[in-house]
Amino acid sequence: MKTSVIIPVKSFQKSKTRLLLSKEKTKELCRLLLEEVIKTVSESGLIDKIIVVTDEDEVSDIIKKYDCKKIQDEDEISVNNAVKLAENYLIENEFTHSIVLPLDVPFFYSEDIEKLLNFTSERSVLIVPSRHFDGTNALVRSPINSMTPRYDEGSYSFQIESAKNNDIKITVGLIYRLMLDIDSKDDLEFVLKHNIKPEFCQKIKKIIEK
Repeated sequence: MKTSVIIPVKSFQKSKTRLLLSKEKTKELCRLLLEEVIKTVSESGLIDKIIVVTDEDEVSDIIKKYDCKKIQDEDEISVNNAVKLAENYLIENEFTHSIVLPLDVPFFYSEDIEKLLNFTSERSVLIVPSRHFDGTNALVRSPINSMTPRYDEGSYSFQIESAKNNDIKITVGLIYRLMLDIDSKDDLEFVLKHNIKPEFCQKIKKIIEK
């Protein structure tokens, strides 16, 4: 098994507009979220390479710190396109499994990565929906190109439909910490109220309460 995590990262000035934060706070928050996701993945010891697909220059230090691979996404057409850019690299380098994670799912623990991989098999897809079941918070594919992602259409049900078209095994993983994301002010209030990773939540509060 040769496994990668793909993290598509939009330019910060285009990110998280529904949080209604200033540009500076948005940038700080996005950096914080990205580093927490990368750090947690790295600590699992199960991932051969973390791929960050982005056109954002402000992440270069984080990428270097954790020895990630950066793939330039100058056009930022869509999440689907960003995943495709990473997919090409992974196939060329003979990776067998990929996990797509957005930067706004920082509340999982390293053992949750192990759970994801334990549920996979040859020719399989595992999908972790958001807590509202209106998005995809983790997508595990084996092989890398076993299905065409359909992120930009909304609900995780589109991912299931795409996987069915390819006649592969589909698993829906209800891993609570991975189902938590920060996409709106309501999401932000929810995760801070539940206070998973208390020290990390304090860092979020410090940014938004400036």
